[in-house]
Amino acid sequence: MFMGVNIGLMVLSGTPKRGYHHGDLRNALIQAAASLASESGPGSVTVRAAARVVGVTPTAAYRHFAGHEELMIATRDYAFDQLGAAMVARLSLVPDLADPRARALARLGAFGRGYLDFALEQPGLFRTSCAGGVEPLPKLGDLEPDSGFGMLVRGMDELVEVGLLAPERRPFAEFVAWSTVHGFALLVLNGQLHELDEDTRDAAFARVLEVVGEGLGSTGLSDELRAALVDIARRKP
Repeated sequence: MFMGVNIGLMVLSGTPKRGYHHGDLRNALIQAAASLASESGPGSVTVRAAARVVGVTPTAAYRHFAGHEELMIATRDYAFDQLGAAMVARLSLVPDLADPRARALARLGAFGRGYLDFALEQPGLFRTSCAGGVEPLPKLGDLEPDSGFGMLVRGMDELVEVGLLAPERRPFAEFVAWSTVHGFALLVLNGQLHELDEDTRDAAFARVLEVVGEGLGSTGLSDELRAALVDIARRKP
């Protein structure tokens, strides 16, 4: 979620070095667990494995995490933060459009493309972010404004403000967009879309965004608005 962020380096640059003996051990263990997840998926995350990466005894690690579940929750939180960062990074590529409707649609497209970017560049962390046992979503009033889901909710509110989404069609609209983009990402990572070349994949994803954008409203999009929405799917960082 920062201009110029290279998602592929975010975890590696924070990977703890062996021989750690002092300082913030809890965060070092989380970074180690995130590195393990990035390389081998959520199944590789254990307290003992994280302690081994950091270079401390399991006993020292268990002072901060009582068990696997606590470390997984912290690692998922880290993965969600990186997901949000990917969405902001893509948001920085949205052009300064004069039409507020086009701008709102472009931002929506950026959120979706950032989600896909994260899945493609950090598949291990992406899988960790949606691993089993995930906590329920917080109430809307408790959402972190810079979280991925928080940005998506604000994006849907913006569509209402600019007149592209009728207020009566607003409830649960974020779940429509989220589930559609998430499903596409899983098909690219694990399913029938895995072998698509980059250009075909981006064209297919642009079409996904277009269908979502039109489906949220009660009428089709003009050519100008459609272009604003799908351009971000093909724009190179």
